[in-house]
Amino acid sequence: MIFLTVGTQLPFDRLVKTVDLFAAKSHWLFKAQIGKSSYHCVNMQASEFYPPDEMNELFNHAEVIVSHAGMGSIINALKLKKTIILFPRLSKFGEHRNDHQLDTLASFSNIQGIYVAEDEAQLLSLLEQLDQLEKPQGLETPERQRLVNKIKEFCC
Repeated sequence: MIFLTVGTQLPFDRLVKTVDLFAAKSHWLFKAQIGKSSYHCVNMQASEFYPPDEMNELFNHAEVIVSHAGMGSIINALKLKKTIILFPRLSKFGEHRNDHQLDTLASFSNIQGIYVAEDEAQLLSLLEQLDQLEKPQGLETPERQRLVNKIKEFCC
């Protein structure tokens, strides 16, 4: 199952529509949390909002998460070692007040298991490769553990 989440603050019809249209030709099951979208999903199960326990279930059962570049989704995906595709909200389309999500993309673009799409063509290309996308190592990586060990050497 592929889980799309756009957060709860603002609509993100551009992302919802792109994923819904892709779902029509995909063998994957798509579920989505779409916020106050004016786009009506035809090819995936969608809800404006899920209670926290259902959101956790959807994250846990998803093979891949598709999301706006929101920190909550990114951290949750990393924690659960779930592959995530990030698609930023852009101010030029009225999707956000500024383009800070582009900075988020830049910050996470080199992390295993996190994939970034800056436009619909890149998003569709990643969706076509769902079977080949790598999973992240999670928040507990060997590099992080070495850093923790070094810090402990100096302070303890």
